[in-house]
Amino acid sequence: MEADLQRRIQRYGWDKAAMYYERFWQRQLKPAQDKMLELARLSTGEKVVDIACGSGLVSFRAAEQAGKNGFVLGNDISDGMIKLCREIVAEKKITNIAFERMDAENLAVSDNDYDVALCALGLMYVPDPLKALKEMCRVLKPGGRAVALVWGERGHCGWADIFEIVDRRVSSEVCPMFFNLGNKNMLEMNFDAAGFSKVSSEKMNVTLEYDSDDDACGAAFAGGPVALAYNKFSEEVKEEVHAEYIDSIRAYKNKNSYLVPGEFVIAKGIK
Repeated sequence: MEADLQRRIQRYGWDKAAMYYERFWQRQLKPAQDKMLELARLSTGEKVVDIACGSGLVSFRAAEQAGKNGFVLGNDISDGMIKLCREIVAEKKITNIAFERMDAENLAVSDNDYDVALCALGLMYVPDPLKALKEMCRVLKPGGRAVALVWGERGHCGWADIFEIVDRRVSSEVCPMFFNLGNKNMLEMNFDAAGFSKVSSEKMNVTLEYDSDDDACGAAFAGGPVALAYNKFSEEVKEEVHAEYIDSIRAYKNKNSYLVPGEFVIAKGIK
């Protein structure tokens, strides 16, 4: 896919998903985000850049760990996500964090300026993940740490049929290589190629719990990566894709809820 088109799809798609994202994903993603922040080992007073920050689930926690003398810059390609984060900053009067709309492949950030770079579930969506990782490396001070989190192998993510379900109705063009970085050693190799040293990675298997059909569908469609295509569907087609998706995860049903398997890969490198 042409890179500029992919960026536009991500920008406007996540604008659509912004108001639903935390409702359907906050609890499910927390274990992986916990592990990511543990590996980052943030200290008080550090400067942190959170790339593809979304609704700020990682950014705000990083700001707490960096303390009043630290600083966090969250950035995302979605205006909707940035607007949401800025509203939270204003409401809670948080002074050590800021949010700006940026492209992960072209950060408007000075060289050698940050102690830590984070990217939680953003690299799958950029046209050139290696370029985004090189940008993470560029903005770090020598000795700075980078930690990135991606979804794992397709076969280990029970919700993965969502892409084919949507693409049968309309070409969603979410990301042609969505699961590529989750394949064996791929994220680690990209860290190496981006110039990081002491690179390590690990897999993390989780269970994504949804309390109802509505919650499972909300995460997959309204609050997820196919939100732009989904919003173009008629009510009739929405009902069709809901039914098809629920059928695809039926094996994970537990009474009225769903326990859907998921896998993450987390990598860390030093500049």
